[in-house]
Amino acid sequence: MDQRLQAFERLLTIMDELREKCPWDQKQTMQSLRHLTIEEVYELSDAILDGDINEVKKELGDLMLHIAFYAKIGSETNDFNITDVLNGIAEKLIARHPHIYGDVIVENEEDVKRNWEQLKLKEGNKSVLGGVPSSLPALIKASRIQEKAKGVGFDWEDKSQVWEKVEEELGEFKAEYNDKMPSEIDMDKAEAEFGDLLFSLVNYARFIKINPEDALEKTNKKFIHRFKYLENKALEMGKPLKDMTLAEMDVFWNEAKKSN
Repeated sequence: MDQRLQAFERLLTIMDELREKCPWDQKQTMQSLRHLTIEEVYELSDAILDGDINEVKKELGDLMLHIAFYAKIGSETNDFNITDVLNGIAEKLIARHPHIYGDVIVENEEDVKRNWEQLKLKEGNKSVLGGVPSSLPALIKASRIQEKAKGVGFDWEDKSQVWEKVEEELGEFKAEYNDKMPSEIDMDKAEAEFGDLLFSLVNYARFIKINPEDALEKTNKKFIHRFKYLENKALEMGKPLKDMTLAEMDVFWNEAKKSN
């Protein structure tokens, strides 16, 4: 037997045994596993951003376990099993790639994306945006919405147009918030304008091939590294951060910037 099939069969056998014999595994439901699965996906994301290949491998294993677990639960209620899951995704991939398994001709990646969205509509999706999960984090959701709209031709022609939109939205936000006295600010309008500004920045990032989620997370990690350096230096001085001046903090912050 192919080593891949042997390894997969081994996982499924272990899953059967755990479901039968382990008190914790016996109690789990799709609902109880859901938040754990989300956590595993984020751990995989961290490993990818950190460039830790061993961790990527481990987290993929954890996700494979979750897939086997859901399929096992589905088989117990006769709703579906792992064979149904694998055949389902295989059939979808074949149907969504007529340029590989049919006679459709594509020129590039963009043609593939456009075909993908058109095929999804033919399969019964009422909207191009229907496949965007409502529970996605807002930044990722904005990016996915824009990618899907682009798939059917709803997009800017040039990045300069997108940047003009960013500047327009920045001006509208400033007019609604920065250029007003505190007592004059309508926070609902200011929030709406800030949302528009963020959406336009995500759009520009997409145009210049930057993943906004990855970019922001890398900045988060950079800030955490620098702030921890600042905390450690304050600890060495025996001086609480709250008692340090901004000028003192800036010295250590600039030191931290040189290290990453």
